[in-house]
Amino acid sequence: MGYLRYEREFDSELLKRPDFDISSIEDKVDQILSYVRKDGDKALIELAAKFDESDVSESLYASESDFDEAEKLVPQDLKDAILRAHKNISAFHIAQMPKGECVETEAGVLCSRRIVAIDKVGLYVPGGTAPLFSTVLMLAIPAKVAGCKEIILATPAKFGKISPAVLYTARVCGVDKVLKVGGAQAIAALAYGTESVPKVDKIFGPGNRFVSTAKMKVQSFCAIDMLAGPSEVMVVVDKSANPLYAAADLLSQAEHGKDSQVVLAVLASSIEEADSIYNGVEEALSSELEKLGRKEFMLPSLSHSVAFAFTDKDALLDAVNLYGPEHLIINTLNDEEILDGVRNAGSVFMGPYSPESAGDYASGTNHTLPTSGWASSSSGVSLDSFIKKITVQRLTKKGIENLAPTVIKMAEAEGLTAHAEAARVRVL
Repeated sequence: MGYLRYEREFDSELLKRPDFDISSIEDKVDQILSYVRKDGDKALIELAAKFDESDVSESLYASESDFDEAEKLVPQDLKDAILRAHKNISAFHIAQMPKGECVETEAGVLCSRRIVAIDKVGLYVPGGTAPLFSTVLMLAIPAKVAGCKEIILATPAKFGKISPAVLYTARVCGVDKVLKVGGAQAIAALAYGTESVPKVDKIFGPGNRFVSTAKMKVQSFCAIDMLAGPSEVMVVVDKSANPLYAAADLLSQAEHGKDSQVVLAVLASSIEEADSIYNGVEEALSSELEKLGRKEFMLPSLSHSVAFAFTDKDALLDAVNLYGPEHLIINTLNDEEILDGVRNAGSVFMGPYSPESAGDYASGTNHTLPTSGWASSSSGVSLDSFIKKITVQRLTKKGIENLAPTVIKMAEAEGLTAHAEAARVRVL
């Protein structure tokens, strides 16, 4: 028995994600949201002490001296890496800035779109098992490029301290304030506002079940980026793929958490060839697991992961699009042919030298991506996530004269006589 359950025939039932049941925590999240909404700063201070053993009574925000101390503590080689990633991510997101359109739909009728940034955004960065300073880059850079007026980052201060790398990256990215609060209580503060925390217009960022559930529940008060579940990857390989690369890619997602899921899709000319490829990846998994840490996350993740054999490209693509992976790695000879058939995926990594971790950190694309099959209907975070597009129209006298008969006829057919009158009075 290998680390991945191996099936020679595709079974869609085995692609089910691990259960993301929130029933056991829903009442707790409701209580936290209600407490923060009612008691504001007082609730945030008490909850920070309770959950993070952190005293934020003097200030809910990181101070300038906190930022200065963090900058001294971050090693120069890590600073250099963060700055290089910042350059690449900035370049990719700057290129996404739309210019807006202006079209004369008919004589005297001009229609256009005005591109504006969302005013206030809240960025959530988990504390968790690892300080995700890379998430600061992925959220704060497009917010800054878009021109958001206020950028507030919330992250837990464990025992009163925020990760120096998170604070340094926030300063590099031009974040306005860093709120020393995590969990559902941070989402509540951003969504409702408190005496010290302004209500934001949209909340971004990943988190645990408490954070995700809180985001789901506050949507009637502010927008959110997406409902993100556990991390996932699908790795497509054929006989040309280095099994070590495939194993490393699978484990890079398996280490995110016990509820992460990885899928290996083996494309081969025969089942026997597929068996051989799978066995090679299993050997590499065993070797990699011996030398890597975080087995307490990887092994549970692998236990609900699966590998499939495919001898037909179309059948493979059906499986890819059915699953709609957060990350899709295509490590095959004819990778472009496979990419042409991909409709559902958060982010795609092409060829033998494109590990998922490149996109997680520094290639330039964004790593905040749809999970749990949401890639079938939504995209990952991009510059578009931080902007709004307002339609504008200007009609000349000739334009309304041309268009009025159409408007009047349609409005009257719907029984909206005032709509018809608004056009009619202009052409009398």
